[in-house]
Amino acid sequence: MTTRDIDRLLGEMTLAEKVGQMTQVEKYSISPDEVAKHGIGSVLSGGGGNPTPNTPETWRDMVASFEEGALRSRLGIPLLYGVDAVHGHTNVCGATIFPHNIGLGATRDADLVRRIARVTAEELIATGVRWDFAPSVSVPQDIRWGRTFEAYAEDTELVTELGVAFLRGLQDVDGTGLSNPAAVLGCVKHYVADGGTSWCSAGSNTVTGESSGCNGNFEGAVAISEERRSILEQHENQFGEMYEHGVWGQRIDQGVAYITEEELRRVHLPPYVAAISNGARNIMVSLSSWQDLKLHAHRYLLTDVLKGELGFAGFVVSDWLAIDYLDDDYYKAVVLGINAGLDMVMVPHEWERFVEALIRAAEAGDVPMERIDDAVRRVLRVKAEMGLFDGVQMESASVAGFGSTEHRAVAREAVAKSLVLLEDKGVLPLRKDAELIYVAGRPAADIGLQCGGWTIEWRGVPGGDMPGTTLLQAVQQTVSSKTEVIYAADGRFSDRVADVGVIVIAEPPYAEMTGDRADLTLPPEDIEQIGRMRSQCRILVGILYTGRPLLIADQVDFFDCLVSAWLPGSEGAGITDALFGDVPFTGKLPFAWPRSEDQIPLAALEAHPDPPLWLRGHGREARRS
Repeated sequence: MTTRDIDRLLGEMTLAEKVGQMTQVEKYSISPDEVAKHGIGSVLSGGGGNPTPNTPETWRDMVASFEEGALRSRLGIPLLYGVDAVHGHTNVCGATIFPHNIGLGATRDADLVRRIARVTAEELIATGVRWDFAPSVSVPQDIRWGRTFEAYAEDTELVTELGVAFLRGLQDVDGTGLSNPAAVLGCVKHYVADGGTSWCSAGSNTVTGESSGCNGNFEGAVAISEERRSILEQHENQFGEMYEHGVWGQRIDQGVAYITEEELRRVHLPPYVAAISNGARNIMVSLSSWQDLKLHAHRYLLTDVLKGELGFAGFVVSDWLAIDYLDDDYYKAVVLGINAGLDMVMVPHEWERFVEALIRAAEAGDVPMERIDDAVRRVLRVKAEMGLFDGVQMESASVAGFGSTEHRAVAREAVAKSLVLLEDKGVLPLRKDAELIYVAGRPAADIGLQCGGWTIEWRGVPGGDMPGTTLLQAVQQTVSSKTEVIYAADGRFSDRVADVGVIVIAEPPYAEMTGDRADLTLPPEDIEQIGRMRSQCRILVGILYTGRPLLIADQVDFFDCLVSAWLPGSEGAGITDALFGDVPFTGKLPFAWPRSEDQIPLAALEAHPDPPLWLRGHGREARRS
């Protein structure tokens, strides 16, 4: 479809049809018939927005029903279906689940990240999805932020390199670009400086970005859907004290970046500049603020800088419910967001209200028709580039390849390369013929804790029955037939002293504001379990499942070997590959590891007279005793 064809189509569209193309709705809130009637431009599955049963086949049918609805609209404009596939297509049971981005940052391997994106794209396409809300190119400056694990590093250069690699893996198939049926549209997010917000700055719900203070409670900061509220309540019941007031809750997510424009441009903007140069056609705006203004209302950054100075020709999409936070008057909020430069709005529920408000604003002249036409033209242009007008939608990889052995081999490689050997007293590699090995900690046998957030559900699912290999299973599969492996979730074993004890410590899964955490020390029960294990084995190996560095200086000396495995995903055998010497430890820390609370955030660490526990880039090689 040429530019002239797009202009001709735009000329045939009514105002209502144009607004429909600017509207993105969560799949629970709309039917295929409503998509057809209103010419809706996009549907998404939010975290947990899965069909029942949750299989690749039911996903394909669900997506196809909405796409067919769009083709029944008056003009038959094709639909874009989007999901958060941030470490594999983890919305679907049976998907290959990769390490979260913080682990990929530890690999420093751009080619591996590109291959991971290609596998993710193939599994997305197998379910009919051609839009992935990834990669995240955040540059976190405070590890207390609950989205730290979604970032590759605290270093702009590494984030830029790996973010571009992931984008190219999604979009550029054999150099043919988005028109290839195997390509998936990437979404570079969250523009801009979402990783630069200040602690206790969250809680704003107006365009000014003014904070309501550090209340420690996610409910006091952001309006959330009933679906997400039920998930939060469920996990609060499961993890009890870890989510008490003052420990977890929104403190920094969606907060305010009190930084200069020079710092914004130096630290946070470069990944977007590079992404645009490498074919980015969609960018999602951050729910946070810069200085005194919400990013979704920031005409200077969205229109003047992004579309003007940087020459971004794709379309800008809002984040979840973002319009609602711009003004208490919804009509004014819509006007602010669209005039600032939003091209498509993730409503995601009360979409009729959004459509009505934007039509009214256009008719009243509060939103110029030139702005409406520019937004719709951008959306249509990207759909044309993807070949959607030519029927390139469901022709793709078969469901048979979903979660395949070949895909899982890439994930296993990624796990092994992401491991950072923090300490080793000469005990590696572990002997496969050891007489007795104790494995302790619930996470060692819990694939949900191994995967973390954004896995099947928004916040992740402790337990879970997704295919994969837990660390316990991997140990059992690796050692000799004569080795006895005994597991105890609580670390309580018999009086026998084991040759080796392996204990796995994990953060409970979280996502977004629910992961903002004031206290990064280990909970008392984990510390007690480490002490018990120390007395029950000759060699103690610690494995950390975490979305960020934790404050563990007081526990380090208990271990003969300590490994940061981040949030490794479904293929736990990658951990044992390194522990037992089949592959080397090569991972390097993508974040500095603070020694104490007063070394957080990064600016405090850099100004602190004492060094961190481990510098960014640290990673030991295993050495024999």
